[in-house]
Amino acid sequence: MIDIIDLVKQFPGTARPAVDRLTLTISDGEVCVLIGPSGCGKTTTMRIVNRMIEPDAGTVKVDCRDIMQSDPVTLRRSIGYVIQQVGLFPHWTIAENVATVPRLLGWELAKTHARVDELLGLVGMDPAVYRNRFPRELSGGQKQRVGVARALAADPPVMLMDEPFGAIDPITRTRLQDEFLKILRALKKTIVFVTHDIDEAIKMGDRIAILKDGALLQYDTPERILAAPADAFVNAFVGADRALKRLSPITCATAAVQVGTTLPVHSIDGAASLRDALALMLETGDDVLAVHSGDQSLGVLTLAAIRERTVSDRPRVGTIEGAGLDRVHAKASETR
Repeated sequence: MIDIIDLVKQFPGTARPAVDRLTLTISDGEVCVLIGPSGCGKTTTMRIVNRMIEPDAGTVKVDCRDIMQSDPVTLRRSIGYVIQQVGLFPHWTIAENVATVPRLLGWELAKTHARVDELLGLVGMDPAVYRNRFPRELSGGQKQRVGVARALAADPPVMLMDEPFGAIDPITRTRLQDEFLKILRALKKTIVFVTHDIDEAIKMGDRIAILKDGALLQYDTPERILAAPADAFVNAFVGADRALKRLSPITCATAAVQVGTTLPVHSIDGAASLRDALALMLETGDDVLAVHSGDQSLGVLTLAAIRERTVSDRPRVGTIEGAGLDRVHAKASETR
């Protein structure tokens, strides 16, 4: 668990604090996304957690321990850190890069080698192929995988991720988001994730903290933020299409129903979002999809079921958001 209590940080020569009396709690195993416009304090807050920046006031506790009572070097070695630029050592092999923290902690060589191979396999990089390569031989997506493996090497309970997929092309970015979300949640890490992309925040976060001018405007689940923005700024920030965004955190598996009839031709994975399903329906002209998990059938998903998920707290037709959603439904009807 991470407790942030009345946190304040103001840099010299600035008119206002970068972080202004911020208070929030991140539960064990939870992905907390910090998001807001440039200069809102999201990266500063994250960097205070591992004491790369010292706070002016307030308290940060990691696993009930005040970070200011911990040795900074020891603290940082116990917290995984992934950044957009990755920061791999160019003259070290991939195995040497992943082993950075275990070596600093004095792990035995055999244990370190086994951990490196385990983690490369976990992030989808065959150790036999990649362990002796150098960073210059990898693509941007592969470098990011190595960065995550390195952050996980010493099995830290907490991970900080600062726009880790920001420099990657959109197709690779989406795939890495999906893969790492499964990995990190399976490992039950407590994660502070910084992004400027609201769609990424909705997809990756268990809870989202929306910041402005160093202050916290709203801290809640993606579903509740999209359904009930705290104020006009949050409403504008999440976008006029927030009714569609509300489909992103909901998986097809949760909305599928069992049927005794023949399954539709087109199908979708149960882990995909309802927004993905709606896009596929528009592409194929179908209003029903088969839902599967591997070889197992989970039933079917209908356009009507998707509509039901957007009815609650839905804006009136005539507003920008409501009209936009109705145009999507109308388009789906036209293609059938």
